[in-house]
Amino acid sequence: MNAAEKRKRVMTRSIRLGHCVCDPRQPCPCDLFKAKDICSCAGEREGMDVTAPAAKMTDFVRSAGCASKIGQKDLHKVLNMLPKIEDPRLLVGTSTADDAGVFKLTDAVTLVQTVDVFTPGIDDPYRFGRIAACNSLSDVYAMGGKPLTALSVIGFPIYSLPHEVMAEILRGGMDVLTEAGAVMLGGHSINDEELKFGLAVTGVIDSDKIMTNAKAQPGDALVLTKPLGTGIISLAHKIGKAPEATMEAVTDSMATLNRTAAELMVSAGAHACTDVTGFGLLGHLGQMVAESGVTAEIFCEKLPMFDGVLEYATEGTYSGANERNAEYVEERLVFVDEVPEAMRAVLFDAQTSGGLLVAIPQEAAQAYVDQLHEAEVPAATIIGCITGASEGKIRLKMNDGHRSSTRRC
Repeated sequence: MNAAEKRKRVMTRSIRLGHCVCDPRQPCPCDLFKAKDICSCAGEREGMDVTAPAAKMTDFVRSAGCASKIGQKDLHKVLNMLPKIEDPRLLVGTSTADDAGVFKLTDAVTLVQTVDVFTPGIDDPYRFGRIAACNSLSDVYAMGGKPLTALSVIGFPIYSLPHEVMAEILRGGMDVLTEAGAVMLGGHSINDEELKFGLAVTGVIDSDKIMTNAKAQPGDALVLTKPLGTGIISLAHKIGKAPEATMEAVTDSMATLNRTAAELMVSAGAHACTDVTGFGLLGHLGQMVAESGVTAEIFCEKLPMFDGVLEYATEGTYSGANERNAEYVEERLVFVDEVPEAMRAVLFDAQTSGGLLVAIPQEAAQAYVDQLHEAEVPAATIIGCITGASEGKIRLKMNDGHRSSTRRC
C-alpha cells in the first residue's frame, strides 16, 4: 500500500467514526492536516530538525526535571492507603521512604532496585538522556550499591518529534550505564504527549553494608557532594535570565554520576545517605532525620551553590515545587537565625540529578571531603552536623559561628 492509499484508508475510517482514530479528542480532518496537509495517523511526519524551535523537547513538558514529580505530602498520603509489605526478604521497602528497595535474594546475593522517570529541562536529547540515567543510578549509589542492569522507560510524542531525538535520549542513557559498568537490557516505550525518560535499575549490595536514610547518628557531620540550585537555574535559563555558561555548569553537574562519592563514602564508614533530588535538600534531609530519630543542624552559608542562584531566587525565579516541598517539611524546621527568603528558596529547590547527602562520623568527614576534591568532586562540602536524638528536627543557622568545620557537634 502506497502512502496516498494509506492516508485515504485511515482518514476514511476517522471521518466515518467522527473523530481521529489516533486521538479521539480531535476531529478529522484535524488542525495539523488543515494547516500542513499531514496525517500523523497515517505515519506522515513533517520534516524536522532536532535543533529547530518546533522540535524543542521542553515544549512537550509542563514541569521540568524532578520538579515534575508528585510532592511528598501527596505521595505519602497515597502510600499510606496501601497494605504494608511483610516479607522477611524485604530489607528496605516503602515504609522508610528510602531511595531504593533492598531485597535479599539468597544468603550470598542482595538486590537493590529503583525506578526513576522525569521530564526534560534542556533541549539537547543526548544530554537529557545522560542526566536522566545519572539521576536513576543515584538511588542505587545512595544505598551503597553497585548497579548492574537497567530497563529504559520512555514516554515520547512520536508523531511530533523526530525518531532521532528518541534515539539520542536512549544513547545518552546507554553511555552513562557503560560508564557505571552496567548494561541496558531493553525497556518500554509509550506514545505520550508529555516527554519523559528514566531507568529501572537493578544492582547488588553487601547486606552488611546497606546504606539507608535511617542510621544518622549524633556527632555525624553532614556532607553534600554537588551544588544546589539546578531547578532555579533551569527555570531562569528557560525564561532568558541565566546565561549559557551557567546553564552549562548545571548541565555538566546533572550529567555526572555519583559513583565516586558513593564508593568513597562506603569505604569511609558513613552511617547514612540519601540523594538530593525532587524534594529538595530539606525534603530529603527531613526524611533522614525522621527515620533516624535525630536533629540536624545546617549552616546555610556553607551550602555549595551554582553561580547566580541567590540572585535569581531573590527575583522569585523558582518553581511551584518549592511550595510543595516546604509544606511537607515545615513542621520539622527550627530557624535559629533569620534565613533570607532567597536562601529558603534554595533549600527547598527541587534538584535534578543532585548530589549525595552523607552522614559520616565527624572524625572521618574532612578526609572524605578531601578525597572527593582529589577525585574531581570539587563542590563536596561539610554543610552541618547531627546534634542529638529527637523526633526529627532540622535547625537552620546562617553559619557555624566561624568554628572549625571539623569540630564535634
